[in-house]
Amino acid sequence: MTESNRRFTRREMLETSSKAALAGMAAGSASQAAAQQKRPRIACVVTYWAAPGSHADWIITKLLDGYWWKGAHTPSRVDVVSAYIHQLQESGLGQKVCKSKGIPIYNTVAEALTLGGKELAVDGVVLVGEHGIYHRNLKGQTYYPRWFLYQQIMRVFEQSKRSVPVFNDKHLSTSWDEAKWMFDKSRELNFPLFGGSSIPFYYRKPEIELDIDTPIKNSIVAGGSGDEGSLFHCVDVLQAFVERRKGGETGVASVQCIRGPETWTWSDRNPWAGNLLEAVRTTFNLKPEQFRENPRGSTVTIVEYRDGTKAAIYSVRGAGWTYAGDIEGRKDPAIVSMLGWPGPYSQYHAANAFEHWIVEMMLTRKEPYNAERLLLSTGITSFNQESNWENGRYSAVGRRVQTPYMDMAYRTTRGPMFNTGPRPPVIPYIRGFEK
Repeated sequence: MTESNRRFTRREMLETSSKAALAGMAAGSASQAAAQQKRPRIACVVTYWAAPGSHADWIITKLLDGYWWKGAHTPSRVDVVSAYIHQLQESGLGQKVCKSKGIPIYNTVAEALTLGGKELAVDGVVLVGEHGIYHRNLKGQTYYPRWFLYQQIMRVFEQSKRSVPVFNDKHLSTSWDEAKWMFDKSRELNFPLFGGSSIPFYYRKPEIELDIDTPIKNSIVAGGSGDEGSLFHCVDVLQAFVERRKGGETGVASVQCIRGPETWTWSDRNPWAGNLLEAVRTTFNLKPEQFRENPRGSTVTIVEYRDGTKAAIYSVRGAGWTYAGDIEGRKDPAIVSMLGWPGPYSQYHAANAFEHWIVEMMLTRKEPYNAERLLLSTGITSFNQESNWENGRYSAVGRRVQTPYMDMAYRTTRGPMFNTGPRPPVIPYIRGFEK
């Protein structure tokens, strides 16, 4: 990791943008000439934009002022032209940013997409339905109104008889039915859909990607997955790797969640998972009981795929987000970690690669990866939360939820999409106004 003890000025940050041209933006990126001819106009639809750690702030400020990609500051290639904020009164920071940048905040989603007119007037939509003051149910699901906001976007598309690319932060919905409807609408109305977690795009150690058609037998992910939001990050990391297995993705057959001490009973009875977790522990040189020290807080999500492949997600500390895969013909498992957040609280830089691919989609009108992956990750997360509950009763050993409708089959064709190169300098983001 590159470190810096001095403050960089905005001018110095912008001057580094010239390096991006030398490093290259990414395989398949739109040409600079095309980008200069027309910068896509983006409408941002968000739930909440307050603390600097809110996802709306992480994402939209990079679309405004650029992001750190492949070791250099990269100017944005899109224009944010409108915003809708669901919890506007609680979003003082968002109001200040929009005012300073001259971005109008509209009263409705439709007005933000039509710029106050009658027809769709933007070239892309960024939906950030994460964070805010919303109800959480017994199953631990937070009712962020992603579907509610998304369906208003769809109404504008249908009335305007045209559509534009849509980005959806995190999982599509708490509900499989709503998520499937959201995915199906992207196919019906013929627009690229992108979203999910930023973690699969983060820096990796080692800096490798599994080859397409890697003969993966079993997989685990070790990471903090104690609640719905953090679990989704781990699920999306898992899917980013397992979709590259031999034959491609076949869909999910079942999901089960086990919580508390029974996590380790299951692990001992399933050595394919326990051995992979032990390989992660030794890779990090952690003490023998590191992962089992807090058994009441332990969880494991068990995923069975339609082709017989198995996977498990462990909620543990000390491993960041780490994938481990048992690959046919290899003695040792493949272990890849997504680590090293640039602190102390420079999380403005947390999702730089995510914003790069948002911009790429807006320029090319192509999905950065198969949107089926976003739907599968959403479904696994949703049914994990369902697993421990039945007929209003909770069980630490959750039921095995059969998912015959999660039969999303596809083959990925993408090469590496994660960030590489020197890390961004650890400096405060300069907004141009006092907080």
